[in-house]
Amino acid sequence: MSLFAIHDVDGPGALDLPRWTFDSADEVASYLREHPDARVFEWGSGASTLWLAARAGSVHSVEHHAGWAAQLSPRLPDNVTLRVVEPVETATPVVGSAKPGHAGLDFVDYVCAIDDVAGDFDVIVIDGRAREACLSAAVERLSPEGIIVFDNVDRRRYVDAIETLGDRVDVTMTRGLTPALPYPTRTALLRSSGTA
Repeated sequence: MSLFAIHDVDGPGALDLPRWTFDSADEVASYLREHPDARVFEWGSGASTLWLAARAGSVHSVEHHAGWAAQLSPRLPDNVTLRVVEPVETATPVVGSAKPGHAGLDFVDYVCAIDDVAGDFDVIVIDGRAREACLSAAVERLSPEGIIVFDNVDRRRYVDAIETLGDRVDVTMTRGLTPALPYPTRTALLRSSGTA
């Protein structure tokens, strides 16, 4: 598999690895061994969806790109629910994305998709669009012993979003290689500190 095969569905899936740092994947795998019936919510589907499905009780994944979801869907096992929530074009987005090419798109429905699934989640993955807003929604739905996986936190706006949570979360920053990038990146693991 090429390190540059970012949009390859089968390559990373065949490796049975999410595209997070290896250290973060090891920590989440250890957690899931102790919680085999874990409930997972994920913004952004892909290799991590397949990896999580093999280790968790259920995975609810939300994807903003219908074409990508169509490629992934036939590969998903029965314990995965994949929902497409595309952004809406508007001059005044409620929840925008700072990713280049996404100006004028509102991701509010995408972020709020977590509200359509009842209960708390043991693992919440933030690896799609509008990640800062997803983080705000995630901390409200995390089980007391759960983990938020916030990928690619080298971006300053993501670090800033984590810092706004203050002492509500304990943060472990992992830095290293991933299965799909030729350079190191960081994945943050956030756990509730028990401080409201």
